[in-house]
Amino acid sequence: MSHAPTSRRSCCVALALLAVGTTASAQDFPSRPTRIIVGPGPDSLARIVAEKLGESWRHPVIVDQRPGAGGVVAADAVAKSAPDGYTLLLSTGSYTINTILQPNSPYDFERDLAPVALIATLPFVLVVNPAVPVHSLKELIALAKSKPGKLNYASSGKGTPPHLAGEMLKQMAGVDIVHVPYKGAGPGVVDVAGGQVEMMFVPAPSALPLVKAGKLRAIAVSSAKRYGGLPDVPTVAEQGFPDFSVVGWNGIHVAARTPQAIVDKLAVELARIMHTPEAQEKAQAAGFEPAGSSRKEFEAFVRADIARAAKVIKAGNIQPD
Repeated sequence: MSHAPTSRRSCCVALALLAVGTTASAQDFPSRPTRIIVGPGPDSLARIVAEKLGESWRHPVIVDQRPGAGGVVAADAVAKSAPDGYTLLLSTGSYTINTILQPNSPYDFERDLAPVALIATLPFVLVVNPAVPVHSLKELIALAKSKPGKLNYASSGKGTPPHLAGEMLKQMAGVDIVHVPYKGAGPGVVDVAGGQVEMMFVPAPSALPLVKAGKLRAIAVSSAKRYGGLPDVPTVAEQGFPDFSVVGWNGIHVAARTPQAIVDKLAVELARIMHTPEAQEKAQAAGFEPAGSSRKEFEAFVRADIARAAKVIKAGNIQPD
């Protein structure tokens, strides 16, 4: 009977030491190099963040590209890394979509990875080949309704944000347009410009030069607000679909079980960086809209993105490959 108080004291001492250790590790963080692992897509934002983190922390920040398996390789590496804040994932909207489309991944995005901060967003521009006789979303929908199943839209691949943007538009407008997936945005854009496919939601920086050169016609922007590079092109929401909003995004995730104090320290530093004029200028030059958020704001953003993807995937009966 006399052992119970001793056991309780031992437990309390262990918990206290654990709390002290966690606080100390957060105070000492970072004390060595950090790695940002990038899955598919450009690493420009990761390099902007790495440069500024390295300057601030006075420790190297390495960008490590692992594009295999549509992001599975990169995310799995971070999910299985030590939960200490030294291995970061440059996360994107593809991960939230694959949470629904690829339930048998070797990691669970929500369980095994913890959101830290949103870095930047990227709108998509709905473009058509100039030979398509439409100049507004209303005209495009009318054309699609007059030719059910005859028009095609390209995407950068099944389960990518541009694919879901196309499916969301189909569902909201009640039109039958055929999805043509490509391996990346580039080949799809080439075929839309060449007339093999009628339309596509294209990342804004890629669309901009082609629209200005007259090789593509911009019909609408996917984000809730207009794109600065094409201020005269209205959003989908402005053209009769107020609930439509799809953006590409990049954020930072770490392994789950990373001490909260370290996650918060990372989030504060990332938000600070993304609000500096230099980082904003570089992100905008790469075509992104810099964000910078709190940990809780990003957590809510990711939850909403997963819910939106789940709704579109279920309504469209989209199946994994």
